[in-house]
Amino acid sequence: MSATQTESIATGRNDFPVDEIRALFPAIQKAGDFIFLENAGGSQVPQTVVDAVANHLIDFNVQRMAKYQHSQGVDRNLDEARESVGLLVNAYRPEEISFGLNATSFIRLVSLGIAKMLGERDEIVVTDMDHDANIATWMALEADGAKIVWWRMHEDGTLHTEDLEPLLNSNTRLVACTVTAHSIGTIVDVKTVGRMAHAAGAEVFLDCVHYGPHGLIDVQAWDCDYLVCSGYKNFSPHMGFLWGRYDALVKLPTFKEDFIPDVPPYKIEVGTFTYENVAGMNAAVHYLESLGRRFLAGEGHSRRQALVAAMAAIRDYEHGLSREMIAVLKRHGAVIYGISDEDKLTGRVPTICFTIPGITPQEVAAEMGKRRIGIRDGHMFAPRLMKRLGLTMETGAIRVSLVHYNKVEEISRFDKELGDILEKARQTQNVKRSA
Repeated sequence: MSATQTESIATGRNDFPVDEIRALFPAIQKAGDFIFLENAGGSQVPQTVVDAVANHLIDFNVQRMAKYQHSQGVDRNLDEARESVGLLVNAYRPEEISFGLNATSFIRLVSLGIAKMLGERDEIVVTDMDHDANIATWMALEADGAKIVWWRMHEDGTLHTEDLEPLLNSNTRLVACTVTAHSIGTIVDVKTVGRMAHAAGAEVFLDCVHYGPHGLIDVQAWDCDYLVCSGYKNFSPHMGFLWGRYDALVKLPTFKEDFIPDVPPYKIEVGTFTYENVAGMNAAVHYLESLGRRFLAGEGHSRRQALVAAMAAIRDYEHGLSREMIAVLKRHGAVIYGISDEDKLTGRVPTICFTIPGITPQEVAAEMGKRRIGIRDGHMFAPRLMKRLGLTMETGAIRVSLVHYNKVEEISRFDKELGDILEKARQTQNVKRSA
């Protein structure tokens, strides 16, 4: 895998083939007029992913590392998936990829290892914009002597890297932050984070769960040390994977039986995990590659180049979705949390948290559900962020989250239904006032 820090390729760009893409997703076809606007809670999967999971269960539903064909098929599937996911994140070598239950469990695994290596470097930097899994897990290390240092979000819903500089010193052990906020959609300048942290002698742990379906992952360009991702947001079944620098994973203390080799990925993948879902993740990477090849000029491009093209096309298309949805919300008087300036939308993904004065998030979400539009309400597993935004855990906010199989026409229907919901809420309030 290339050590290139910046990847650019010639593309033959054309209109984004959203209708052709939607035809590849059986859940979208089956749902009819239902609109999936809660993709941050789990994206749908293409038929090729369904087939990969089913084929694994039919042909290879056994334990790995045995000397018969079914077990050898498990080993082969895992090797192929490790290669594919390694290409997806631009790993230095496939062995840096480990598969398991979910991102949260991998954050905990790494944190327990870090706890045993704190020494004089005992400070861990966390943010108040992250999913709580990437905050509370590190805060739990206070019992082991860790000191938590807060990198605070600005009122504009972004993390400013110049605020990180004074937090770093010879005691900093690790900086833990998201690549993209799962709640308000802000993208973090993690390349600068990596440069600054390493200059201070610290490591970087990135939660890439929410960025995965929206943009190009590049652990080499970002110069991070650990990164976690989840399949369920990346057009794959529920599973998680960890990338780590090979030398960092070799040094990381982990629990394992004595007979398990003390090298990655074996020292990380202790016990049985969902092999069939890993096969689905492999198929999801191949799906993205096939999408990317639509935008490549000429032939002979590598798998990684196809992934680069796919994510570039997705970012460009989703920028338009962000612009349309934010315009709709502004027309309806929504309070949008995070980036809403049309000139700065490249700093976010189309995951948008908002509230509307006079109506609760729960009312809006319930009414949308009745109208066959799926959105989410609540605290978004980010209690510290909700407090920072002046919202309560009980009501939280409303979140709409789009991916590349969503259409502008779906936003138009959301616009119409939201207008109707708000008008009826106003009529109800007027009747109560006059009673």
